[in-house]
Amino acid sequence: MPSDVRIDEAGLPDLETVTDLFLGYLAFYEAPAERAEARSFLEARLTRGESRILLARVGDAPAGFTQIFPSFSSVRRAPIWVLNDLFVAPEFRRHGIGRALLRDAAARAEQEGVVRITLSTDETNKQAQALYESEAYVTGHPVRHYLRRIP
Repeated sequence: MPSDVRIDEAGLPDLETVTDLFLGYLAFYEAPAERAEARSFLEARLTRGESRILLARVGDAPAGFTQIFPSFSSVRRAPIWVLNDLFVAPEFRRHGIGRALLRDAAARAEQEGVVRITLSTDETNKQAQALYESEAYVTGHPVRHYLRRIP
């Protein structure tokens, strides 16, 4: 990992930078969006406090981000986080940026009393799966997750 990686929580002043990365994320998943739509989505989440975005920089260059959506576990009666988006700019891949973002999120979660972070990735994204599993994320147990797409 580059020694000059810095991860900060993004705010509205970082909106343009995060939008650039978010558009890369959407393109990766073949879900392209217009810049204005992507920016508006992020701005609404940040303004309403519906998500938290961690922004990784190498020097002054934006290298990646993760977007976390706070939620709760009724069974545990405690907060959980849904790590919904993780993206590293192509020029910074294979340098530990994704791992740094995951570890930073986990450290923040522990500090804030969050009892679980959940995430998902495409079945074909083997690189992401290997990263998540190397950072102690598990699949398949003790619960089974289901998905229903709503048209």
